[in-house]
Amino acid sequence: MQIILKENIENLGFKDDLVKVKNGYGRNYLIPQGKAVLATASAKKILAENLKQKAFKEKKIIDNATALGKKLMDLVIKIPSKVGSGEKLFGSVSAVDLVKVFESQGHEIDKNSIAIPGKTIKRLGSYEAKIRLHREVSIQFPFEVIPEKK
Repeated sequence: MQIILKENIENLGFKDDLVKVKNGYGRNYLIPQGKAVLATASAKKILAENLKQKAFKEKKIIDNATALGKKLMDLVIKIPSKVGSGEKLFGSVSAVDLVKVFESQGHEIDKNSIAIPGKTIKRLGSYEAKIRLHREVSIQFPFEVIPEKK
């Protein structure tokens, strides 16, 4: 079944994408929740016209996302965390912690656009998070988890 997404859906696609899903997922979840519409011939024509009109606006948005990505890559992020024996953390470091650090630096990033391998970090060390700033712009952002000073 082909559908047109009305909003960004993780691991499926972005708004206005034409995607193929299993019949039950589309019919029983996406369409009733208002997250997608069935991709009929007329819906595809409307989508093509809307995308054509958005193309010009989209270029500016992509340029802004690229500029933000360059600013973020200039940052050096070290997240302090409480540590137990053997470099294990008390608790964990997740995308929410990265969002807080970015907000303290003056950058607003949605936690859903940050992907950390394994979802959470439970040990000290250097890691990379994938940050999707736009459907066409994503960066690999390096950061470090360090022990909290007492």
